[in-house]
Amino acid sequence: MAPQLAWLGLGNMGRGMSKNLVEKGNLDKPLIVFNRTEQRSLDLQKSLPDGKIKVASSIAEAVENSDIIFICLGDDAAVNGAVDQALKGNAKGKIFVDCSTVHPDTTEGLAMKIIPAGAEFVACPVFGAPAMADNGQLVCVLAGPAAAIEKVEPYTKGVIGRAIINFSGQDVGKATLLKIIGNTFIINMIETLSEGHVLAEKSGLGNENLHQFIAIMFPGPYTAYSTRMTTGDYFKREEPLFAVDLARKDAGHAMDLAEKAGMRMKALEVANAHLKEVKEHMGERGDISSIYGAVRKEAGSKFEN
Repeated sequence: MAPQLAWLGLGNMGRGMSKNLVEKGNLDKPLIVFNRTEQRSLDLQKSLPDGKIKVASSIAEAVENSDIIFICLGDDAAVNGAVDQALKGNAKGKIFVDCSTVHPDTTEGLAMKIIPAGAEFVACPVFGAPAMADNGQLVCVLAGPAAAIEKVEPYTKGVIGRAIINFSGQDVGKATLLKIIGNTFIINMIETLSEGHVLAEKSGLGNENLHQFIAIMFPGPYTAYSTRMTTGDYFKREEPLFAVDLARKDAGHAMDLAEKAGMRMKALEVANAHLKEVKEHMGERGDISSIYGAVRKEAGSKFEN
C-alpha cells in the first residue's frame, strides 16, 4: 500500500509541486495539504478532481495522519517553526522531506531535531522557476540516508521534477549547500544581463539587438530573463516570481558561507546591493529580475523602462 503523503506550504513553488504530486505521483489516498493561509489550500483543492486533496487545519493534523511529509516554505525561520510544530506529536517512523531553500546549517539542525524523534529526514531543495514547478520540470537535489531517499525518490523524477542530483548517503547539508551556491549563479546571471542591457541602451547598440544575441547564444534562463527585462515585466508584475526578500536571503546565506570559507563573492556583493535598491524602490513587489531597474537607476536612467 502506498504511503500517505502530506504537503506543507503552498507558495509559488509549492502549488505547482503539490499539484504534480497529485497528478503524477500514483497516490492511492488524497494528498493532505496545509498552508498558513487556508484559502490557498482550498483553491488547490478546487482546481483538482474531487477527493484528490484533503485540507488540514493545522500542521499537527497534517503530520499525524501522514507517512511522508513534504515541506516547501519561504525561509529558515518558517521551516524551523513548522518542524517544531510537527514534532510536538508522534513523529516516529515518518519521513520529513524539506524542499525549501535554507542555510546548510539550518538543514543540519533540522536533522538533529527530527532523527532523535524517531523520524527520518531527507533534504530535497529544487532548482527552477514557478513555471517549471507547474510543469514538473524542476531539478531535485536529494541528500540523506540511502534508505529514506529510496522511499522519496519515486515522487521526484517524473513527478515534481525532470531530473535529480543524488547525494544519497551524504550529509543533508550538502543538498542545500549546492542549492545556495547554485542560486548565486542565477543572481549573478541577472546582474550580468542587467548591466549588459543598460550598456546596450546607453552605447547605442539597442536592447533588441542584444536580445537577439542572447536568444541565439544562451537559450533558456538567460533568454527568459532578458525578455522579462525588455518587456518591462520586471516592474509591472504585482506578485513576484522570485521575491526580492528571498533573493536577498539566498545571497546572505551565500556570503556567510563564503566568509566562513575564507573568501568573498564580490560579484554577488554587487548584485546584493542592487537587490537592496530593488527592495527600497518596489517593496515586497520587487522581483529578482528587478535588479535591471536598479542598474538602470544607478546609470542615470529611470528604474522603469
